Order: sequence, then structure tokens, then C-alpha cells
Amino acid sequence: MGARILLTTPLPEPAPSLLAAAGELTVLDAPPNYAELDALCASGDFDVVLTQLRDVIDAPLLARARVRGISNYAVGYNNIDVAAATRHGIAVANTPGVLTDATADIAMLLILGTARRVIEADRLVREGRFTGWEPELLLGSDVSGRTLGLAGFGRIARATARRALGFGMEVLFAPRPPGDRIVGAAELGEFAGKVRQVPWDELVASSDYLSLHVPLNQDTRHLVDAAVLQRMKPSAILINTARGPIVDEEALVHALSTGQIAGAGLDVFENEPLLAEGLAQLPNTVLLPHVGSATVPVRAEMARLSALNAIAIAAGQVPAHPVNPEVYA
Repeated sequence: MGARILLTTPLPEPAPSLLAAAGELTVLDAPPNYAELDALCASGDFDVVLTQLRDVIDAPLLARARVRGISNYAVGYNNIDVAAATRHGIAVANTPGVLTDATADIAMLLILGTARRVIEADRLVREGRFTGWEPELLLGSDVSGRTLGLAGFGRIARATARRALGFGMEVLFAPRPPGDRIVGAAELGEFAGKVRQVPWDELVASSDYLSLHVPLNQDTRHLVDAAVLQRMKPSAILINTARGPIVDEEALVHALSTGQIAGAGLDVFENEPLLAEGLAQLPNTVLLPHVGSATVPVRAEMARLSALNAIAIAAGQVPAHPVNPEVYA
């Protein structure tokens, strides 16, 4: 019998074709709620569930699950309790590396868009309030010559650094905030001599643009809280393309509305798709609906990788991108 795979939401090609060719494919018409997903995972009808970030795969669900694995259609996997999956011998896989450049592009877009007040400018023109060039109309902030602080220095942070250096920015980084470790020249590679490592506290205080590129875990939840926002420059802009809960969104609304910081560009939110009260009304923000990887080629490649991961897990093989390879030991 071929693989029995559940898709919790329709995916772009080539995922449907690959999965259908591998066995029996079930695609849900609407995203399942927790109880529905729990029942499906516990049914014994599926070998692998191909999930989205919105699908909560927690320890109680995994304890009841009768599946070989979870293939997540994302590079992140904070929606899955990986430790619990490992305890129950359930493989977890993701899609790393595919969305690096696309997400770095969005980070740079948010830096430029927030600095130059493009949302306010676009709205002014569309609403017919543009009456001609004025010396002080919608004055923004410079990007070139300013300091970009990168919280984290993985694939996406490095791709963002590459773009920022092209804009003539000074690039600082803290590799694993709130903790620290020394990153040597060999590990820096092409960035040796071009970027500078500083402690997290110094990164917060020195950055004109503070861009977040860390995974969401116990240490990074609310990494940017009220205390951190108070230590940022009043002229600073916060950028988040990582995970929403890394930022205390209520504290951010307060900081933006009281002038503690100048602006924020966000592609992710603490309680997606909901926003903290007052955030949407703030003019000094650029708010995007989690589209960091939203290009046709990237989403297609994510679909391909997640499908191949699922097929491998269903066949009892190690997937190309395992999160917990120890389940195969």
C-alpha cells in the first residue's frame, strides 16, 4: 500500500502531484480546528500529516497521534512540540534554506518602507491629498550610512546583511540573543571585516534599525519587551520577519504611540492573524500579512520539499530535512 498523507490545506504544485503519485492523498477543504486535527491524527488513517504554521501540534495531540511523522510547510516549527514528537517516535521535517532570499528581501523592504514612510505616502496620494511637492512633506529617515543591528546571524540575517551592506549601512550583529557566543572570522566567511559582533544590550542601544532573525523558543519569546524598547534609540525602527511572539506587541504599541521608538515594520504578529489593540491605527508602521516567503518559485519549492519529506517519512526513510533525526537512531 502506498503512502497515506493528509494535507491540512491545499498546497501549490508540485506537492499535489508528487503526493498523489506516492499513494493516497487527502486534502482538507478548510483549515481544521484543534479538535478536528487531533481526531485526524489519532484516527490511524494517515502515515504523515503535512501541516502549516497555524496547525498546533502539541504534546497531548502527539500522545494520541497514530502517525509516522509531521512534515511542516515552513522553515520554522514552533507550532510543533518537537521534544514530544521525539518521545513518541514521530519524525518531524521542515523546509530550510528555500526562503532565505525572499525573506531577506522583505526585511529590506520593511527597512526602506518604514524609513521612507511609504504607506503614509501611498495613502496620501490615493486619498487625493497630494497637492504638489513641499519641502517638508513626509520627511523620513536615511538608510544609507545608518546602523543595522541583526538579532541572530543565521541564513536570513546574513542575506539581510548582504543587502544592507549594498546600501552602505554599518552592520552589527548579536548571534544568539539574549545570550552570546563568539563568532570567529572563519565562521563569518564573506562577512569577516564587514560586520561587527556586539553584545545584545549594545546592539539594542546602538542600532538605527533593529531586525529580528532568531527562532521562537523559550529564550526568545518576548525577547523585545518593554525594557528593550526603552533602551532603543528614540529614532530607531524595529523590523520583525521572524516570529511574532518574539516581540511583546502590547509593549510595542505603547512604545510607538509614545515616541519611545520611531517606527516598526512587521511581517509577523504575536497572535496571528489578530493584532494588538491600536497597532493597525499607528501611522508609523508597515504591516504585512506574513508574506516573507510569498513568491511563486519559493512557495512551489517549499511545496516540493515538504511533499518529498512526507513521502520519505511514510516510507520509513530519513527525510531530506529532518528536525529530529534522532528518531531514526
